[in-house]
Amino acid sequence: MKEKELERLTNLKEMEKNLYQKGFQKIGGIDEAGRGPLAGPVVVAGVIMPQDSMIEGVNDSKKVSEKKREKLYDLIIEEAISYSVAVIGQDVIDEINILNATKQGVTKVVQELAMKPDLILVDALTHIDTNGIPYDSIIKGDAKCYSIAAASILAKVTRDRIMKQWDEIYPQYGFCTHKGYGTAKHIEAIKEYGLCPIHRKSFTKNFIE
Repeated sequence: MKEKELERLTNLKEMEKNLYQKGFQKIGGIDEAGRGPLAGPVVVAGVIMPQDSMIEGVNDSKKVSEKKREKLYDLIIEEAISYSVAVIGQDVIDEINILNATKQGVTKVVQELAMKPDLILVDALTHIDTNGIPYDSIIKGDAKCYSIAAASILAKVTRDRIMKQWDEIYPQYGFCTHKGYGTAKHIEAIKEYGLCPIHRKSFTKNFIE
């Protein structure tokens, strides 16, 4: 590993290092992908990484190329002590709103972790049900904290794969390229073809007559 990358990862792990020194053993990072799109689910992932984990390239998923994320996904899963992923569909998002749907995903992820963390680090969310496990909410956590960055990659890759599958069923919308986000081409396709079953009605009402 190059010195610069080692330094970046060491900085990214600083928060966890301090928590391990305080006596925490198993730190769970949680993050989501897909709060903003007009279509598809929000995906929440949680992961407990070994204390000495230093996977080259782990970073906020938005800063990593799609090809690299796919490789990192496999490495993270291979090394993780425990991980889980929750997919909350567009119907739930329309029913209870995106914030509550994301929080529901967090609760589900915590419940499904085979090994329970003694502390959860979550990206920017508050007032969440973590089944009694203490949590810290970190603003821009995916860029500041190794565990959250690892979770962000699991969430993003899972969601991208789902959107590629939907692209095969509804190719006219271009889900394969924009993954459901509100690009000009996507909005154009909505105006031309109307909504499909995976569109979030609460997000798209401005684009249909």
